[in-house]
Amino acid sequence: MGTMPTSEISALTYEEARDELIRVVGELEQGSITLEESIALWERGEALARHCEEWLIGAKARLDAARAGAVAEASGAPGE
Repeated sequence: MGTMPTSEISALTYEEARDELIRVVGELEQGSITLEESIALWERGEALARHCEEWLIGAKARLDAARAGAVAEASGAPGE
């Protein structure tokens, strides 16, 4: 299978995790692996999906903060 341990998922960028998740889903869809391998891949896929979701939540928080800052600057009094 050649996947890295689940503990190393936290070191992946969003794009790396997303690409590996796509590969994992493809392997599962093929159905040519054993039940034990399928379970391991499913668990890895779940961990990768959680990691991607954490990245997206963080990105949304950063965007929200940037928007709030832009609104605050735009509504400030002249000369501030």
